[in-house]
Amino acid sequence: MEIRLNNIAKHFGREVVFQNVDLTLASGSRTAILGPNGSGKSTLLQVIGGAIIPTKGTIEHRLNGEVVPQEDVYRHVAIASPYLGLYEELSLAQIIEFHRGFKPLRAGLGVQDVARIAYLEQALEKPVQHFSSGMKQRLKLALAILSDTPLLLLDEPASNLDADAIAWYRELLGKHLDGRTLLVASNRQAAEHDFCTAQVEVGNYKA
Repeated sequence: MEIRLNNIAKHFGREVVFQNVDLTLASGSRTAILGPNGSGKSTLLQVIGGAIIPTKGTIEHRLNGEVVPQEDVYRHVAIASPYLGLYEELSLAQIIEFHRGFKPLRAGLGVQDVARIAYLEQALEKPVQHFSSGMKQRLKLALAILSDTPLLLLDEPASNLDADAIAWYRELLGKHLDGRTLLVASNRQAAEHDFCTAQVEVGNYKA
């Protein structure tokens, strides 16, 4: 998926989160959005994913050369982020099943496959509210990376992960990235984004 941002700005009241953002993200590109906590990385990621409407400017998503209607963009986006909650009263199996009702999984994968890949196969019937923070983060990453979408957005993917789990995340992403367009928001933790080939500094778009 190709994304074109033209003179994008986002304000919350008098706060200017970013402005004058002109970017073209080529289909299949791998881009890191960098900046400290509170700099607007997550907001920019959500604007790119169509979840937040910019205050100013236009954003266009193209798939195979065709413009995707704004109301359909969400169908083509998978995102993992610390700020996105899970339906924690549901079991792991129920959450995976619920997720794939909105986002198809990559070819050949089912509920048990996702659990196994995330090293959660022993917790299929366990309510997610009883998962550790690391287990929840592995689940979020697995759901996003294993979704069959052309646009993949990862916000601080190493949050709550130990060294072994970070290695798992990098391996999983490498196996399932293919030609998808990837954006990774990071506060400059190299392990989260050092495989990206382009960088966007949010601080360059401040007032």
